[in-house]
Amino acid sequence: MSSISVPEFRVYSGEQVRDVLDKDHQAVVAAVEAAYRAHHVGRTVNPDSYFLRFPGRDADRIIALPARYVSDGGAAATGIKWISSFPQNIERGIARASAVLILNDESTGYPIACMEAGSISATRTAASAVSGLRLLSGDDRAPKSIAVIGTGVISNQVLTFLDRSDVPIERIALFDANRDYAARFAARLRERSDVAVDIAPDIGTAIRSGEVVLFATTAGTPHVHDPALFEHCPIVLHLSLRDLSPEIILSAHNVVDDVDHCMKARTSLHLAEMQTGSRDFVAHTLPGILCGAPIPERDRPVIFSPFGMGILDIALGDLVHSLIAGATAPVKNFYLGAERF
Repeated sequence: MSSISVPEFRVYSGEQVRDVLDKDHQAVVAAVEAAYRAHHVGRTVNPDSYFLRFPGRDADRIIALPARYVSDGGAAATGIKWISSFPQNIERGIARASAVLILNDESTGYPIACMEAGSISATRTAASAVSGLRLLSGDDRAPKSIAVIGTGVISNQVLTFLDRSDVPIERIALFDANRDYAARFAARLRERSDVAVDIAPDIGTAIRSGEVVLFATTAGTPHVHDPALFEHCPIVLHLSLRDLSPEIILSAHNVVDDVDHCMKARTSLHLAEMQTGSRDFVAHTLPGILCGAPIPERDRPVIFSPFGMGILDIALGDLVHSLIAGATAPVKNFYLGAERF
């Protein structure tokens, strides 16, 4: 029997992770897009997300996202993200979501790294949204205005990515059910950018003002029901997945990251499927478009609803690990006693 040593184990703090992700946004987007392309050609394993729920606390959940993908060069990355969502944290003055990510050694299965993953989760969501927007806009229709529905961490991260990309946003309209949150968000945006920022008096006004409409809320059920709000045919980045009524979904061109993953957990797409008995209203996937499939026409709203695939988290976790493992000391004797006698 051939011998093999027990892998070293490293722990990366949120500060270390964020330093890597913030240094090179193009590398982050490239890693996300590479994972999507791998998924399209069958080089991924991305099981269903697993939800741990709390009796009597319907809004609280902790989700496990295991995944594996193989890069263009043949290197594999395997692991799991464990992310909690406790919406009442916002009222406590802390972020709604928190997470860790574990990477596993391909040869032994031993965990080789644990890292703070709240920043990974927000970053991969933002990178996915910006990639989708770039592809769906086409070469000749760069948007200049965005409506932001929900003024939390994800919206901030998306706007940061847009600011560092080639998307010439000139106007931002904000709406949040809590107007104080919107006011604080607007103040932060004005401190860091010269882009015009307004707080819309209602959600309809915000939606109508944006060539792009970003939904990043904690909504559990649809709260936007009128398809006429989208008659100006915006690109909708439906990141929170449950804001839009089935009628709005059915009136649009729909783009997803993975059809099977999006048709569950009572997302807006899932509700539309239950109402119609069909999935025919989804004709496009972002991984397919990245691999050369045509983009939807702009004669209707284009709604991008990414369920949020674990392969994206693993791709960014692997990027972090590859860049800083050599400069980070392993945890001493983490696997003490692992040798088999």
